[in-house]
Amino acid sequence: MHHTVVERELELRLVLSPERSIPVPARLSYRSDDPFAIHIGFHSTSEHPVHWTFARELLVEGVFRPCGHGDVRVWPTKVGGRSVVLMALSSPDGDALLEAPAAQVSAWLERTLRVVPPGTEGERLGLDEALAELLAPLPADDLWLRDPWPSDESKDGE
Repeated sequence: MHHTVVERELELRLVLSPERSIPVPARLSYRSDDPFAIHIGFHSTSEHPVHWTFARELLVEGVFRPCGHGDVRVWPTKVGGRSVVLMALSSPDGDALLEAPAAQVSAWLERTLRVVPPGTEGERLGLDEALAELLAPLPADDLWLRDPWPSDESKDGE
């Protein structure tokens, strides 16, 4: 099966305080062979990038309204008259609030939705084929299905 990758390099802002943020190079990545997830690599140009993976649906919804809980929360807002998407990420190593340009994130998401439309993600996983292969009988299954200890009872009623 052919797999498609949709990527976008962009500059996010790491919000340090209401008055201060710093640029963070990032790469958004979507793979049709992992259709429910998006991958974000922060500091993508450095030797040790930081990677996050979360549901594509979360980012799609977060462009329009606040969503998520726990480790990943996403919501739209305006900063200095610009439309942005905020992503609050939390891990045992720390917390980060990142600001992404809404238009660029939305355009990238639209490309992913054209590659794998919503509701068709499960078809891409090939679960039916994998399950059929896993459950397909093998010649040796015959041996396991036969009773190795025939009953003492006679089938003829003797």
